Amino acid sequence: MFSSLRGIAHTFTPAQRKVVLAACFGTFLEWYDFLTFASLAIYFSVLFFPPDNPTAALLASLATFGVGMLVRPLGAAVFGSLGDKYGRRPIFLTTIFLMGITTFLVGLLPTYQQVGMLAPALLLLLRLLQGFAVGGEIGGAAVYLTEHAPNERRGVYTSVLQLMGPLGIMASMLQVVVLQAWLGEASFAEWGWRVPFLLSLVLLLISLKARLSMIESPVFEQLREEQAIAKAPLKECLKDRRTLGRMALLFFCISAGGSLLFFSSQVYTGVYLKSVVKLNPQLATTLVLVSIIALFPLTIYFGALSDRIGRRPVLLAGLLLGALTILPVFSGLLHFGNPALARFNAEAQVQLVSGEACSFNPFVAPRNDCERNQQWLVKNGIVYHVQPGEATSVQVGQQTVSGFQPQALAQALQTAGWPDKADPAQAHPLLIVLLLLVLVVALALITGPQTAVLAELFPARTRYTAAALPHNLSAGWIGGMSPFMVTLIGTRLGDAGLGIWYLMILLGITFVVGLLFLPETRNTPLEH
Repeated sequence: MFSSLRGIAHTFTPAQRKVVLAACFGTFLEWYDFLTFASLAIYFSVLFFPPDNPTAALLASLATFGVGMLVRPLGAAVFGSLGDKYGRRPIFLTTIFLMGITTFLVGLLPTYQQVGMLAPALLLLLRLLQGFAVGGEIGGAAVYLTEHAPNERRGVYTSVLQLMGPLGIMASMLQVVVLQAWLGEASFAEWGWRVPFLLSLVLLLISLKARLSMIESPVFEQLREEQAIAKAPLKECLKDRRTLGRMALLFFCISAGGSLLFFSSQVYTGVYLKSVVKLNPQLATTLVLVSIIALFPLTIYFGALSDRIGRRPVLLAGLLLGALTILPVFSGLLHFGNPALARFNAEAQVQLVSGEACSFNPFVAPRNDCERNQQWLVKNGIVYHVQPGEATSVQVGQQTVSGFQPQALAQALQTAGWPDKADPAQAHPLLIVLLLLVLVVALALITGPQTAVLAELFPARTRYTAAALPHNLSAGWIGGMSPFMVTLIGTRLGDAGLGIWYLMILLGITFVVGLLFLPETRNTPLEH
């Protein structure tokens, strides 16, 4: 792995080193800005949304994060077409400026307590602008860097770009851990959360300086000399059947699988450990941070491996490993993070007897005692089953709590062995990290060759648009919304673990699509 890193350094010319540094630092800033929000989703649910329904507030916070992902395709379509018509360099300057300014403004936003519903409205607007900017960056940076790479070492050369996402997460999460320890939980929740967003202004200035020194892609310069630049790149993509088919492959297979594993292993695991497993937030953040470190050498290694044995076998191995392990990994996180809660959920058999219409919707206030019980059980991470009856009650083992009596219900649950939070003495941090590493390996198998594949699949004239649009569609609509979908499914079905089936099924589909249709792209010429 480390020999691969040394090899990259020796391969780069001074000009190429500038290209790599400018592209990677800008992408790092984009991900740092974009994912700092995800790291603070639990805090934002309290700060920017009505506090009377914590479950709905958390879902709204995750949905706001997801909305930023949903507009990524629009940014990809707009900036991708501009990048194919006018060059890669000016687009990168625009996207990084837009991203940095909107993130800085998040740090200045008033909270719900100060301005009411205007707070989530302003937050939503800034998230939309962030997503629009990221759509132009992600995919385009992959094309730009690949077009500068040596043909026989594209996998390892371009794999460094994929490290900017986890590096951005690490930077934002590390800040959260340090600020929480330094300021204390109360001060951090009150004002300390603003610091990572305000700091992005400094990072923006550094990134702009680096990007001003970028040189244009040699492939685009050749297209310009030959007067072969596409006049309507998006239209050309949609009319060419081969390009359109590969865009569909990128959407349903490579980008879908990579983004699902990225957001489940790098983003949702932190939310799951805090809100479902009930681990101390600082410990949960630290454990995820430790697992992310392993992604750096693994991504480089699998990028180099794809140069030797091909992109296809490496990608398929990552998709298969993710599909087979994601369910047992999350089950293990609960088992080793909060053994008492895992044991309680397996043995206690909490039954909610429904004597009235009972269909809890986390976005609507409960209408009756049955739905109030559902809301309380979901909020406290308790697995329950609903059965019909004449009067509403909750049965915990041999005890029955009639109507809605939260104090009596809590007492009955505690008597049956329910822990309201994880006991640090019973948690197994080492085993949790090992479980997280399983998903990290699956992710690295995809991210290692992914940057090169994004460019190798498409012709030069429309490469920026063809790569950026399906990649951002998939990352936004499938990957970016996955934390919200997993949480929503678990909430509606009364078991957070059932939401993980959503991830497993989708990863299984991506593997089958790849097995049937994924071509080998190693050594594909990029000039045409």
